[in-house]
Amino acid sequence: MLLEAEAIRKSFAGVHALRGVSFDLRPGEVHALVGENGAGKSTLVKIIAGAQAADGGSLRLGGAAVAHNTPAVARARGVAVVYQQPSLFPHLTVAENIALSLDAAGPWRRVDWQASTARARDLLARAGAEIDPRRQVSSLSMPEQQLVEIAKAIGARARVLILDEPTASLGAREVESLFGVIEAFRSEGAGVIYISHRLEEVLRIAGRVTVLRDGQNVATLDRGEFTSAGLIRLMVGREVSAIFPKGGAAPGELVLETRGLGSRAAGIHDVSISVRAGEILGLAGLGGSGRTEFAETLFGLTPPDAGEILLRGQPVRIGSPADAVHPHRIAYLPEDRCRHGVVLEMPITANMTLAALGSVSRHGLLDSAVERRLTCGFVERLRVKTGSIFAPTGSLSGGNQQKVALARWLAIRPTVLVLDEPTQGVDVGSKSEIHALMTELAQEGVAMIMISSDMPEILGMSDRIAVMHAGTVAGTLSRAEATQERILSLALGAEAA
Repeated sequence: MLLEAEAIRKSFAGVHALRGVSFDLRPGEVHALVGENGAGKSTLVKIIAGAQAADGGSLRLGGAAVAHNTPAVARARGVAVVYQQPSLFPHLTVAENIALSLDAAGPWRRVDWQASTARARDLLARAGAEIDPRRQVSSLSMPEQQLVEIAKAIGARARVLILDEPTASLGAREVESLFGVIEAFRSEGAGVIYISHRLEEVLRIAGRVTVLRDGQNVATLDRGEFTSAGLIRLMVGREVSAIFPKGGAAPGELVLETRGLGSRAAGIHDVSISVRAGEILGLAGLGGSGRTEFAETLFGLTPPDAGEILLRGQPVRIGSPADAVHPHRIAYLPEDRCRHGVVLEMPITANMTLAALGSVSRHGLLDSAVERRLTCGFVERLRVKTGSIFAPTGSLSGGNQQKVALARWLAIRPTVLVLDEPTQGVDVGSKSEIHALMTELAQEGVAMIMISSDMPEILGMSDRIAVMHAGTVAGTLSRAEATQERILSLALGAEAA
């Protein structure tokens, strides 16, 4: 066995995160680890990686017992982790980040930057990433940062590779490249622990699946013994019958239209879309196609320099997020919730009301009672799991953080709601609840644009789908016309069949 974890226990302030969890990994195997947010997956991974110490149980790596695990010990034993949130230094280049993770340099050792850059370029190519290693990390998109993390793992020659939601922000082409990397690891006798809420990926690549629920092992199943529906039942302890509850919309009035919208700074040009009241317009495309850049332009983060934006038929100028929010009530839920969606250190109350301070203030002073009532209303409506509305938002699971981010924008009663990867990295139960909320908002007449790399989500939740390629819209498909093949054809720059 490459890895044997036996009866691992871990508690935080009296809360049991792991209750005697056992898990193992064989050479040349992909062993998926699934469960809802809060099931204990991340805690188990951190213990294996040496980032946290277990309260009890035993750990063996490569057949040898590990008494006191640390990140350095785990790395030396061949463990590499690619976390959902990239752990890169934003103000260093890609090559510098890769060198820092792989080189064990002394204080007086000279760095051969030409060799480091060449190595980074080779590792990026093996990860399927077309990224200049001289670029600063702060200029990379989330998918690009994820690919850099994968390149680091390849360079570490890991024997135990842990991938935590590795495809959450990747497009179809990058996902295929990643699966090629996983197959290469497998063929060399390494083992892969694959954590994902995308069960179609688990069904495709996993030889075994272990399901965690409430910090306990529920089942370990071999290939052929698990199905998507069966895994969902084990994960949530109930049937989830409506993950994609969206029906066809009865189109309302035209709310938002862009005509030839462009921004040289954002890298988009001639983007023309329209969204009606009560409609969800899906925005599909491969990584780098301009989907997020279009959303940022629409929200005023990167103001347009060509074309026009119309709200209910009237041209409007949006030069900043403040212009978008007031008075136009355009809301934008960004892709990277930890960096841009919520302020992790702030309490839930402050996060939920941050965009609507005027409604919870009197004469320029915060009305705490009104803030509490508004927060409690959203906690109940969105089923946010928390012991206190004053808890730091960073203490919540990923799915509940996403609900807090959504509540912030619902507080302004948006006319247009732009959702960038709204269910990225959340469990199936939270995904179902977020989709149900989107359906409810559509019924209330909110016009929505949903950017997603999850093909089932795009197909299941969209009334129409605009597909972007090379910074512009390559084509728009109705719900009836849309198929995975036609979307991919447009995303690759080909005509829809």
